[in-house]
Amino acid sequence: MTTFAEPSTVTADLLARLRGVVAAHPGRVAVHAVDGSLDFAELDRRTAALARALRAAGVRRGDRVGVHLARTADLPVALLATWRAGAAYVPLDPAYPAERIAFTAADARLAAVVSADAEPPVPAGVPVLRPTADAPDTEAPQARFAPHPLDSAYVIHTSGSTGRPKGVEVPHGAVADLVAALELSGAYRPEPGVVAWNASVSFDASVQQWVRICRGDTLVVVDDAQRAEPTRLVALLAEHGVTDLDLTPSHWQLLREPLAGARVPRLFMGGEPVPARTWRELADARIDALNLYGPTECTVDAITAPITGPGPHLGEPLAGVRAYLLDGRLAPVTAAGAVGELYLAGPGLAHGYPGHPGLTAGRFTADPFATEPGARMYRTGDQARRSSDGLLEYVGRVDRQVKLRGFRVELGEVEHALGALPAVTAAAVTLHEAAPGDHRLAGFVTGADLRPADLLAELRRTLPAHLVPSTVTVLDSLPLTPNGKVDHAALPAPAAPAAPAAPAAEPAAAQGGVEEQVAEVWRTVLGVPDIEQTDDFLSLGGHSLAALRVVHLLRRKLNVELQLRDLLDAADLAGFTAAVRRAAAAGPAAARPALTARREAVR
Repeated sequence: MTTFAEPSTVTADLLARLRGVVAAHPGRVAVHAVDGSLDFAELDRRTAALARALRAAGVRRGDRVGVHLARTADLPVALLATWRAGAAYVPLDPAYPAERIAFTAADARLAAVVSADAEPPVPAGVPVLRPTADAPDTEAPQARFAPHPLDSAYVIHTSGSTGRPKGVEVPHGAVADLVAALELSGAYRPEPGVVAWNASVSFDASVQQWVRICRGDTLVVVDDAQRAEPTRLVALLAEHGVTDLDLTPSHWQLLREPLAGARVPRLFMGGEPVPARTWRELADARIDALNLYGPTECTVDAITAPITGPGPHLGEPLAGVRAYLLDGRLAPVTAAGAVGELYLAGPGLAHGYPGHPGLTAGRFTADPFATEPGARMYRTGDQARRSSDGLLEYVGRVDRQVKLRGFRVELGEVEHALGALPAVTAAAVTLHEAAPGDHRLAGFVTGADLRPADLLAELRRTLPAHLVPSTVTVLDSLPLTPNGKVDHAALPAPAAPAAPAAPAAEPAAAQGGVEEQVAEVWRTVLGVPDIEQTDDFLSLGGHSLAALRVVHLLRRKLNVELQLRDLLDAADLAGFTAAVRRAAAAGPAAARPALTARREAVR
């Protein structure tokens, strides 16, 4: 099967579009953030100043600049200033472990870093600039940078099967074409909107969100605390009249009840397949929602579909995208129901993986169906098929890459990190479903005198949270296939997580049943049969979405005003239970609207 979309016309670069907005609407609000707001005139002034400072520090066209900033108004300023200086930005998420940041900075060969920290974990000798930096303006207006479509816009690092993250380098023309194609498809309204920037800057979905400022949309930068608390996020959406919200299906499950009875923004869903039950819920309630599909290597989004109709499907390519469903010999798969691998081609393809020419050549191959010479296509590794109704449906992967809470995870990278720990002789990692819709990483190791809690603690020092397994099970040996490889399908069910060693504690006497209700919620959410008062949430396999579920369930069960920090700051179950009691003593939670069918959405 081959699907072609009409190629887009030459699109204006996004910096040119931003200059037009600044000239036409200098007083319009460009950015809302936790530390204040910027209109387009102030945004222009600040980005120009930082761009001058970057050039004064030696940044030149084609260089890369690390951006190591929290989610404040400084963040879009730094990204735009990097572009105005002629460079590509490289996200360095402050939430990541220092070792991970240092590796990314070294791998990207940065010319400079923008950071609010005096000493960010980057290689010695790399200039570090504050986001408020400035320098004298010595350039003539006609010398200001105008990107060529092939100039690099950003390098985002993704999980790598070899054990190290790899950068994906994307050109300016691909980003400009993405915006133009989403406008042409109707995903973006013609008039300016209010866009919630919800995704991490290290996640490619962030690009589709923050660059909308260049077309005149107002950007609401959602900080980490607001992202983590569904009720706070919903309040923020209402406060600023947000019209567009990008999120994963997993995140929607946490927002659906706080949004009950409210006007729902247009939902841009991506990062992981939309479950059938979520698709039906959104379609039945007539919520304005889009399913977006596309790998980082194809500039965020390549295929879209409105979430309507009988069930999940990918949709059709955006303008300029060519989608092929091919078999192992690169022949088109045309029969309904037959499974093939999805290949994507067109101007949205990334340059490749900087510093990895072999890997680039293996994933970006010659396009045998193109008419123009030198055209490439990207092998996505995703399997798909056409239904009897002609709908393109996602089937699975051809390799061991998985999507977990919106993040791309190469299980080989986690295995490499786990196997490199002292005393571990072999390691394997799988994805398991602890409860319906709750997918988690499970690690398995062999070796003498291994303590799962200690192994997990070591992994948290080097890996981002989404790459750390929820559990580690110690085995005498890993099951093998006849050819001597690890038989992942034969691995046992993960063992119940082991908490760090702690002095034995007497069970707390149940006072009004609060202790038992809190413990029961932990057991339900974590899928753990036995809970002790000294158990730690993270060591039991907890993660951010699991923590949100705990807080949500207890708010409903006990009618208390809990916050996510109450759980994450608690040392153990006993400490969290004490926080729940304090919340209960403060009085019942404010009245919330009942869950009702949502029949209207912001248009």
